[in-house]
Amino acid sequence: MTTRPDPHPRRRRPGSRTVAALTALLLPLAALVGLATPAQAATSATATYTKVSDWGTGFEGKWTVKNTGTTALDSWTVEWDFPSGTAVTSGWDADITGSGTHWTAKNKSWNGTLAAGASISFGFNGSGAGAPSGCKLNGASCDGGPSVPGDNPPSAPGTPTASDITNTSVKLSWSAATDDKGVKNYDVLRGGTKVATVTGTTYTNTGLSAGTDYSYTVQARDTADQTGPVSGARAVRTTGSTDPGNPGPGAKVKLGYFTEWGVYGRNYHVKNLVTSGSASKITHINYSFGNVTGGKCTMGDSYAAIERAYTADQSVDGVADTWDQSLRGNFNQLRKLKAKNPNIKVLWSFGGWTWSGGFGQAMQNPAAFAQSCYDLVEDPRWADVFDGIDLDWEYPNACGLSCDTSGPAVFKNMMQAMRAKFGANNLVTAAVTADASAGGKIDSVDYAGAAPYMDWFNVMTYDFFGAFSAQGPTAPHSPLTSYPGIPKAGFNSAEAIAKFKAQGVPAKKLLLGIGFYGRGWTGVTQSAPGGTATGAAPGTYEAGIEDYKVLKNSCPATGTVGGTAYAHCGTNWWSYDTPATIASKMAWANQQSLGGAFFWDFTGDTTNGELVTAINSGLG
Repeated sequence: MTTRPDPHPRRRRPGSRTVAALTALLLPLAALVGLATPAQAATSATATYTKVSDWGTGFEGKWTVKNTGTTALDSWTVEWDFPSGTAVTSGWDADITGSGTHWTAKNKSWNGTLAAGASISFGFNGSGAGAPSGCKLNGASCDGGPSVPGDNPPSAPGTPTASDITNTSVKLSWSAATDDKGVKNYDVLRGGTKVATVTGTTYTNTGLSAGTDYSYTVQARDTADQTGPVSGARAVRTTGSTDPGNPGPGAKVKLGYFTEWGVYGRNYHVKNLVTSGSASKITHINYSFGNVTGGKCTMGDSYAAIERAYTADQSVDGVADTWDQSLRGNFNQLRKLKAKNPNIKVLWSFGGWTWSGGFGQAMQNPAAFAQSCYDLVEDPRWADVFDGIDLDWEYPNACGLSCDTSGPAVFKNMMQAMRAKFGANNLVTAAVTADASAGGKIDSVDYAGAAPYMDWFNVMTYDFFGAFSAQGPTAPHSPLTSYPGIPKAGFNSAEAIAKFKAQGVPAKKLLLGIGFYGRGWTGVTQSAPGGTATGAAPGTYEAGIEDYKVLKNSCPATGTVGGTAYAHCGTNWWSYDTPATIASKMAWANQQSLGGAFFWDFTGDTTNGELVTAINSGLG
């Protein structure tokens, strides 16, 4: 690909955005109000405690006060004791104070009155591992009787791992849950339905069907028979023969990029994958992008990824997020999507055009870089969401937004370090250049040396030509093959794939790239490719680029060249792929024994997913 101001604007984050979000100010405990005298006995009210989450070095707790009587409760005060070493560090929706190991929470001015049957919750973050005891509500027992509550439900077990997978069975293993009184046993759930109760932390599920997708979770039960939260889900596909509607492990990869920032101006959410029908026609999702900075993988937009609250109508499963749940945002929606579609694997993609500048520094210590990426992707709060990592460096040992001079081996070193850290059970992939020109970007890197450590390469066979060359000549941005008059030799998909194969990259590890958008010029009088222009054609979000869903109606295709479509309407000239050209490209990918195809990105498709459908149908 050419060196130009922005060869991948579709692969970058917008420069700015406005997010309206409420934040809570958590005051130091010393600044909170002092201990208040209980207002009244609470024989007709209860207070119950739940540990919402535990991240090892701390936890989130929640108390719920319920008026079980027949008259209104004017105020409430909850008191409890923590063992030495456990403490409240911050709180919300109550004034919380501590004296030694004794803690007191008093209602705010706006949430003290509880009508009969009503309840209110307040929460806090804590340090240590102890559980509350000696609970009192307005001076009386928190359970409304003489006994004192304090037996908490168990924590969530670790996400199960799968091994010894056969046509009809799978062995599941998980890390133990914790409980203040002790764990009695575990319920094993398949697709949300209990299939077994076991006392250990392993279970072999038999009697399964060959070539079939299953999803497993585990739930702990304590000695009082209380169940805790379920673990993360583990998707499993049994071996053996499959039918066409249920592709097996050797089937083609059908991967789409989900853009983190698409939830803002584009209003595209994980649920759209379901409503468009696309979720049932893909195998993998690349969640883009995480950043690469300071030698590490870092979070991109944490609000979109893990904080944004979804209403019931926006959510994949129709269930609204709550204020106190441990994970919200895109990650939680992807978790729900995978629960409904256990065949889908999700990778977290790092870099992209705008955030590729940090790779060079990161590769000064490949092992440390890989460790940082692993720690982020496998964070216990969302480890079950991701099945691996994708690295989008534009470009190693070449120039993109900035230039890298690390040498031809740098990409191999990166992928080797990633595989060593992520292991055999995670996917390790990368987006790579399609510049097959003599001495171009493919020639600059030892991609064949990296291949043994990788599951596949996303070959970016798009953005070859566009209005970043403002005066033209007009040319298709995603040509499958060369054609007479193409502006630059080696700038087409067929030659890119051929060059990777010649280097020694196996065909099955190469995916063909499809753009779900067009690139265009204005001031064009010539209908055929090769015309002059005066600049970039206007676009909805950016000049020179437009979604397929818009172009199919605003500027319908008038011809094809190099295996892709183009359109001349008024003084504008666009090139883009249609369902028909995608069908031809997928047939070509099959003929070349490629591993499948990928596309950038879901937001450019129609509401009924006609481009995803074309990829799915074409690859078979």
